[in-house]
Amino acid sequence: MTEMSSAELKSFLDAKYAAFNNRDFIADDPISIPHRYTRKEDIEVAGLLSAVIAWGRRDLIVRAANQLMDLMWDAPFDFVMQAGEAELEATGEFVYRTFQGVDCAGAIRGLRRIYAELGGLERVMAIGPEEDSTFKAIVQLRQAMLDTPGFAPRTQKHFANPAKGSSAKRLNMYLRWMVRKDGRGVDFGLWQGVRPHQLICPLDVHTGNVGRKLGLISRKANDWKSALELTQALRRFDPEDPVKYDFSLFGLGVFEKF
Repeated sequence: MTEMSSAELKSFLDAKYAAFNNRDFIADDPISIPHRYTRKEDIEVAGLLSAVIAWGRRDLIVRAANQLMDLMWDAPFDFVMQAGEAELEATGEFVYRTFQGVDCAGAIRGLRRIYAELGGLERVMAIGPEEDSTFKAIVQLRQAMLDTPGFAPRTQKHFANPAKGSSAKRLNMYLRWMVRKDGRGVDFGLWQGVRPHQLICPLDVHTGNVGRKLGLISRKANDWKSALELTQALRRFDPEDPVKYDFSLFGLGVFEKF
């Protein structure tokens, strides 16, 4: 495509953001799962579990996450806090790709500890105003999970580690859901412990490919450094809310085959 000036690229991305960031986006996306609920804690729990399994085809992710919510009484926070051992074991029937029953039970036990002992997900992932990325938030969540008694070592692979170079796409997507509040009805904007300008753009094959075509990423790998590079480029267009352009990049890649 013809190279665009910075002003032209901003105008292009703003137009795509307006086109894709609306309630029509919800139904076919994993964010539809937390949208089943209105209580903050239900949204947090449903959102995290849905984000953790969010790889592969979107329709299969949504179907699997809905099945998991049904196993959790369609009341995910109550299940996390009240389910007995037999009911926790029943989640062992849940399987989505490499996320097996042991991983599901471990994640739920980790969430119980986070709410019972650590003040909840927002507090665990809160970062100070001096932070310029979500690195610390994601590391803190991962450590809280790993420190949970009975948390299987194999399950840690489902909680990305940016310290090892992971782009942490799914957890950055989750943070976008919880933090951004723009009145357009998709992201929830429930949290104050992370601010929109600190968010890092979720980087996957779609956003990566589009970002490179638009000259926003120079690196080849879809890793943490590339996620930082992409986000820094997007901050030129909106320093207070750079990750709003995730809608633009994802939509261009998935819906328009850009």
